[in-house]
Amino acid sequence: MTTAISRRDRRISPVFLGIVAVMAVAGWAVWTGFAASTGFAVFLFVTAAWIVSLCLHEYAHARTALHSGDITIGAKGYLTLNPLKYTHVLLSIVLPLVFVIMGGIGLPGGAVFIERGRIQGRWKHSLISAAGPLTNVLFAVVCTAPFWLGALDGVPTPFRYALAFLALLQVSAALLNSLPVPGLDGYGVLEPWLSYRMRRQIEPYAPFGLLLVFALLWVPEVNRVFFDVIYGITGGLGVGEAEAYCGRDLFQFWQADVPFCAAP
Repeated sequence: MTTAISRRDRRISPVFLGIVAVMAVAGWAVWTGFAASTGFAVFLFVTAAWIVSLCLHEYAHARTALHSGDITIGAKGYLTLNPLKYTHVLLSIVLPLVFVIMGGIGLPGGAVFIERGRIQGRWKHSLISAAGPLTNVLFAVVCTAPFWLGALDGVPTPFRYALAFLALLQVSAALLNSLPVPGLDGYGVLEPWLSYRMRRQIEPYAPFGLLLVFALLWVPEVNRVFFDVIYGITGGLGVGEAEAYCGRDLFQFWQADVPFCAAP
């Protein structure tokens, strides 16, 4: 069930187009070596690309909800890809960016308000929740395509490192968001299939799910296992651990360069 959406409600936001423009210009600067600081150019490119992926993640939730029966999505501005329209810009944009800058972790956001009561059918509810992480998976596949296709000839080293790090962020976001933890999309996929009583028992803990993930990732042993899994996945997509690590090293340009990463 859908309803007519006005052109204004689905017009791509100038804010989103501006972010895409920053991504394109920064990517060009990394590719050509035009920037005085390669690290700063990588930082701008990866940051802008990461925000673009977050916008697409939320758009996927909203678009799927619209086609599943929530006809209020258009009026809320979610179809414009404008990150300022989200219910919690802090959770969807700011906090994930802080995690990327601090530790190179693709922390999932999530702040589009969907009127679940308008949607009928458990499969539809699960699909709405799954749409976001699937977008991150698709983004990761696109970022790693030059690696698993063996099409890296002529790709400048800094750009290859930046793509590798961006792919790592997408894989980590997809993995974290797929965890069956209240408040994350993985639980949203599972929730419609739980009994009403169980959902009611878990509901009070939903606001703390993301905080639990946050706390666990700061435990060295958990962090090490987490990145072992991430590097295993990116390795399967053709991205070497050293390439992803060097991408993170360039991204965090304010820190001292690792010598072999600094080499052209």
